[in-house]
Amino acid sequence: SVVKEIQRINLREINNGEWSDTASWHAQYSDTAWVFGGNIPFDLTEGDIICIFSQYGEIINVELIRDQKTGKSRGFAFIQYADQRSTILAVDNLNGGTVLDRTLRVDHSYGPKRHKKEGEEEDPELYQKMNAAPPMIEGKSYKTTLLCTH
Repeated sequence: SVVKEIQRINLREINNGEWSDTASWHAQYSDTAWVFGGNIPFDLTEGDIICIFSQYGEIINVELIRDQKTGKSRGFAFIQYADQRSTILAVDNLNGGTVLDRTLRVDHSYGPKRHKKEGEEEDPELYQKMNAAPPMIEGKSYKTTLLCTH
C-alpha cells in the first residue's frame, strides 16, 4: 500500500544516516505546499481536518472533496500549508496514523485538479482562496495591553 511504501522510504532515509534537505525524497516536492489526505472518515468536516492537520503547520486552504449530488464527503481532501516544510512534517507524522479506526494516507500533492468547463478561461486567482486562513488586515495598528495582577 502507499502508506507502507512512504513509511519504508522514510525508514530507509533514517537508516542511511545521511539525511539532508536536498537529498531527501521530499525535495522533489519543494515547490508545493499541498498534501493529499486519504481514507479520511466520512463524518469529518473541514474544521475537523484543520484540527488534525494543523499540528504540523499553519493551514491556509482545505479542499474536502464531496459528492456533487449529495454533498457528502468522499473521504479525501487536499490541504495547503503556509509553507512547504509543514508538508514534510504532515507526511512523515500523519501518514499511517489512525483517526476513528481509519488509517490515514498522507502524501505530497500539487493540489486538487482544476476542471475547466468548455470555453472557460482559467483564472489562477480562483483557486487561491485560502479558505482556512484568517483574512489579512492591512494598514491598521493594534496595541495589546497586558494586565498584571499581584
